[in-house]
Amino acid sequence: MRWPFAIAVVLAALAAVPAGAQHSPYSNKLAPYVASPTRVVDRMLALANIKPGETVFDLGSGDGRVLIAAVEKYKAKAVGVEISPRLVAKATANIQKEGLADQARVIQGDVLTADLTGADVVFLYLVTPLNERLRPRLERFLKAGARVISHDYAVPGWKASHTEKTDSRHAHLIYVYEMPPLKN
Repeated sequence: MRWPFAIAVVLAALAAVPAGAQHSPYSNKLAPYVASPTRVVDRMLALANIKPGETVFDLGSGDGRVLIAAVEKYKAKAVGVEISPRLVAKATANIQKEGLADQARVIQGDVLTADLTGADVVFLYLVTPLNERLRPRLERFLKAGARVISHDYAVPGWKASHTEKTDSRHAHLIYVYEMPPLKN
């Protein structure tokens, strides 16, 4: 049931892109921006078992809500990677509004080329094909014990140490992976 909805969302997002923008440097996006509900963000953060001072990365960080919550609730350092200049500006403004600019920042860039050195926890809300393309970078950059938390989409080739379905009308899946990932 989820796949037809996800495909429809992606197709609708692509259809909404004006013809002139299809040749922009940001037209290669593989995942449309869809904000994670606050209750899902809260649960993902709890499942990540973040310790104060750890470095959290949010790949495709959107409006910065995961970064802000990680800093405020868990005293983490937070780095977002976002390709959209509009969303980078929005997230940066949200971070500054909360007075967290010394603990959180957003880098405009492509998640497939981002330097993930030092990440203790990585959050993803990206489609499965992008997670699959990202997997070798995660394996290369993340140290043993690092956690990868993925909202709704599995990382192909990895076995989650924990999977949780939120209990609501609009159920979400949360996948928790620990490095090094367990092989299927």
